[in-house]
Amino acid sequence: MKTLKIGERAPEFTGLDQNGKKVSLADYKGKKLVLYFYPKDNTPGCTAQACNLRDNEELLASKGIAVVGVSADSVNSHGKFSNKYTLNFPLLADTDKIILNQYGVWGEKKFMGRTFDGIHRTTFIIDEQQNIMAIINKPDTKNHAEEILKILEENQTT
Repeated sequence: MKTLKIGERAPEFTGLDQNGKKVSLADYKGKKLVLYFYPKDNTPGCTAQACNLRDNEELLASKGIAVVGVSADSVNSHGKFSNKYTLNFPLLADTDKIILNQYGVWGEKKFMGRTFDGIHRTTFIIDEQQNIMAIINKPDTKNHAEEILKILEENQTT
Protein backbone atom coordinates (compact mmCIF):
# COMPACT_ATOMS: atom_id res chain seq x y z
CA MET A 1 0.00 0.00 0.00
CA LYS A 2 1.31 3.44 -0.98
CA THR A 3 1.61 5.92 1.90
CA LEU A 4 1.06 9.61 1.20
CA LYS A 5 2.40 12.26 3.54
CA ILE A 6 1.31 15.71 4.63
CA GLY A 7 2.94 18.34 2.41
CA GLU A 8 3.09 16.08 -0.66
CA ARG A 9 1.29 16.97 -3.85
CA ALA A 10 -2.08 15.21 -3.98
CA PRO A 11 -2.19 12.60 -6.76
CA GLU A 12 -4.17 13.78 -9.79
CA PHE A 13 -7.39 11.84 -10.31
CA THR A 14 -10.36 11.77 -12.65
CA GLY A 15 -13.47 9.70 -12.07
CA LEU A 16 -17.16 9.55 -12.85
CA ASP A 17 -19.60 10.75 -10.23
CA GLN A 18 -23.10 9.48 -9.44
CA ASN A 19 -24.46 11.40 -12.45
CA GLY A 20 -21.85 10.07 -14.90
CA LYS A 21 -20.03 13.45 -14.90
CA LYS A 22 -16.21 13.56 -14.97
CA VAL A 23 -14.67 15.02 -11.82
CA SER A 24 -10.94 15.74 -11.46
CA LEU A 25 -8.64 17.11 -8.79
CA ALA A 26 -7.91 19.97 -11.20
CA ASP A 27 -11.58 21.07 -10.88
CA TYR A 28 -10.80 22.12 -7.29
CA LYS A 29 -7.63 24.16 -7.82
CA GLY A 30 -7.90 27.30 -5.70
CA LYS A 31 -10.24 25.61 -3.18
CA LYS A 32 -9.70 23.35 -0.22
CA LEU A 33 -10.92 19.84 -0.94
CA VAL A 34 -12.05 17.15 1.47
CA LEU A 35 -11.45 13.91 -0.43
CA TYR A 36 -12.91 11.11 1.62
CA PHE A 37 -12.67 7.40 0.92
CA TYR A 38 -15.35 5.11 2.33
CA PRO A 39 -15.96 1.36 2.09
CA LYS A 40 -19.52 0.93 0.76
CA ASP A 41 -22.73 2.76 -0.15
CA ASN A 42 -25.75 2.21 2.10
CA THR A 43 -23.86 0.77 5.07
CA PRO A 44 -24.38 2.30 8.53
CA GLY A 45 -20.98 4.02 9.01
CA CYS A 46 -20.75 5.21 5.40
CA THR A 47 -24.30 6.58 5.50
CA ALA A 48 -23.64 8.40 8.79
CA GLN A 49 -20.45 9.93 7.33
CA ALA A 50 -22.10 11.03 4.08
CA CYS A 51 -25.12 12.50 5.88
CA ASN A 52 -22.90 14.38 8.35
CA LEU A 53 -20.99 15.93 5.43
CA ARG A 54 -24.28 16.67 3.63
CA ASP A 55 -25.74 18.37 6.69
CA ASN A 56 -22.63 20.53 7.08
CA GLU A 57 -21.97 21.22 3.39
CA GLU A 58 -23.05 24.88 3.61
CA LEU A 59 -20.77 25.49 6.60
CA LEU A 60 -17.85 23.77 4.83
CA ALA A 61 -18.54 25.70 1.60
CA SER A 62 -18.63 28.98 3.55
CA LYS A 63 -15.02 28.23 4.53
CA GLY A 64 -14.03 27.49 0.90
CA ILE A 65 -14.12 23.70 1.32
CA ALA A 66 -15.53 21.33 -1.30
CA VAL A 67 -16.30 17.65 -0.61
CA VAL A 68 -15.81 14.60 -2.85
CA GLY A 69 -16.40 11.00 -1.77
CA VAL A 70 -14.79 7.94 -3.38
CA SER A 71 -15.52 4.22 -3.11
CA ALA A 72 -15.29 1.16 -5.34
CA ASP A 73 -19.07 1.11 -5.85
CA SER A 74 -20.51 1.73 -9.33
CA VAL A 75 -21.95 4.95 -10.76
CA ASN A 76 -25.39 3.33 -10.49
CA SER A 77 -24.90 2.41 -6.82
CA HIS A 78 -23.66 5.95 -6.07
CA GLY A 79 -26.69 7.39 -7.88
CA LYS A 80 -29.11 5.40 -5.73
CA PHE A 81 -27.19 6.22 -2.53
CA SER A 82 -26.99 9.92 -3.39
CA ASN A 83 -30.68 10.13 -4.29
CA LYS A 84 -31.81 8.18 -1.21
CA TYR A 85 -29.96 10.55 1.15
CA THR A 86 -30.10 13.73 -0.99
CA LEU A 87 -26.32 14.06 -1.01
CA ASN A 88 -25.06 17.42 -2.27
CA PHE A 89 -21.52 16.53 -3.39
CA PRO A 90 -19.92 14.18 -5.95
CA LEU A 91 -19.34 10.49 -5.19
CA LEU A 92 -16.74 9.00 -7.52
CA ALA A 93 -17.05 5.42 -8.72
CA ASP A 94 -13.60 3.81 -8.63
CA THR A 95 -14.51 0.27 -9.64
CA ASP A 96 -10.99 -0.29 -11.07
CA LYS A 97 -9.46 0.95 -7.78
CA ILE A 98 -7.11 3.36 -9.58
CA ILE A 99 -7.79 6.35 -7.29
CA LEU A 100 -7.94 4.08 -4.23
CA ASN A 101 -4.44 2.77 -5.02
CA GLN A 102 -3.07 6.25 -5.87
CA TYR A 103 -4.11 7.42 -2.41
CA GLY A 104 -3.00 4.21 -0.66
CA VAL A 105 -6.37 3.40 0.86
CA TRP A 106 -6.93 -0.03 -0.75
CA GLY A 107 -5.36 -2.93 1.08
CA GLU A 108 -5.60 -5.74 3.57
CA LYS A 109 -8.17 -5.37 6.33
CA LYS A 110 -9.30 -7.56 9.20
CA PHE A 111 -12.90 -7.74 10.33
CA MET A 112 -14.56 -10.29 12.59
CA GLY A 113 -11.64 -12.69 12.29
CA ARG A 114 -11.47 -12.49 8.49
CA THR A 115 -8.73 -10.97 6.37
CA PHE A 116 -9.68 -9.41 3.04
CA ASP A 117 -8.81 -6.53 0.70
CA GLY A 118 -10.90 -3.42 1.10
CA ILE A 119 -10.98 0.35 1.52
CA HIS A 120 -9.44 1.86 4.62
CA ARG A 121 -11.76 4.72 5.60
CA THR A 122 -9.51 7.76 5.19
CA THR A 123 -9.95 11.47 4.53
CA PHE A 124 -7.44 13.76 2.84
CA ILE A 125 -7.70 17.51 3.23
CA ILE A 126 -6.10 19.09 0.18
CA ASP A 127 -5.16 22.78 0.10
CA GLU A 128 -5.71 25.37 -2.63
CA GLN A 129 -2.38 24.48 -4.29
CA GLN A 130 -3.38 20.79 -4.29
CA ASN A 131 -0.98 19.67 -1.58
CA ILE A 132 -2.07 17.33 1.21
CA MET A 133 -2.52 19.42 4.35
CA ALA A 134 -4.03 16.74 6.62
CA ILE A 135 -4.85 13.03 6.63
CA ILE A 136 -7.55 11.61 8.88
CA ASN A 137 -7.24 7.86 9.38
CA LYS A 138 -10.38 6.25 10.78
CA PRO A 139 -12.53 9.41 10.79
CA ASP A 140 -15.42 9.84 13.23
CA THR A 141 -18.28 9.09 10.85
CA LYS A 142 -20.98 10.83 12.92
CA ASN A 143 -18.94 14.01 13.50
CA HIS A 144 -16.73 14.13 10.43
CA ALA A 145 -17.40 17.75 9.41
CA GLU A 146 -16.62 18.96 12.94
CA GLU A 147 -13.40 16.92 12.87
CA ILE A 148 -12.40 18.53 9.55
CA LEU A 149 -13.17 22.07 10.76
CA LYS A 150 -11.17 21.50 13.96
CA ILE A 151 -8.14 20.34 11.96
CA LEU A 152 -8.38 23.35 9.63
CA GLU A 153 -8.68 25.68 12.61
CA GLU A 154 -5.60 24.11 14.23
CA ASN A 155 -3.66 24.46 10.95
CA GLN A 156 -4.48 28.18 10.79
CA THR A 157 -3.06 28.78 14.26
CA THR A 158 0.22 26.93 13.63
